[in-house]
Amino acid sequence: MTKAAAREISLTREFDAPPELVYRAFVDPDQFCQWFGPDGFSVPCESVQIDARAGGFQRFVMVSDDDPSFHSRVNATFSEVIENELLVGRQDVEGLPGSRGPLRLRLRLEFHEEPGGRTRLELWQGRLTEQMGRDAGAGWASSFGRLDSLLRRSR
Repeated sequence: MTKAAAREISLTREFDAPPELVYRAFVDPDQFCQWFGPDGFSVPCESVQIDARAGGFQRFVMVSDDDPSFHSRVNATFSEVIENELLVGRQDVEGLPGSRGPLRLRLRLEFHEEPGGRTRLELWQGRLTEQMGRDAGAGWASSFGRLDSLLRRSR
């Protein structure tokens, strides 16, 4: 990937749940596997391991629902963690369409308290090619739809 082709995506999404519930959905393996992954993919709960602290990790596998032999491994390391407020780290991702070998991405998630018990999530992820950025944006959007459903059941 050339520097010219690399870019960062930035997404903002509001959830009808307080920051502690949204944050927990990212760091609790039992919840994470219920909502994460683009449409057409799932994350087997037994593949998820999370140690949410600076120097900790997040590991999981996304598996194609149509072809279980197609999967993508994610091994992330957290560099900054503030409970209910911030997750920052890098992700080493294997098996992404359009990539040759493992891809290293930066990820930053900020959880902001909003009026009415809501949370504004701000996400940055990169460096991605333009196509990977579009795919990642669509993947996060579909994941966030499932996260909305999980949060409604959690309240």
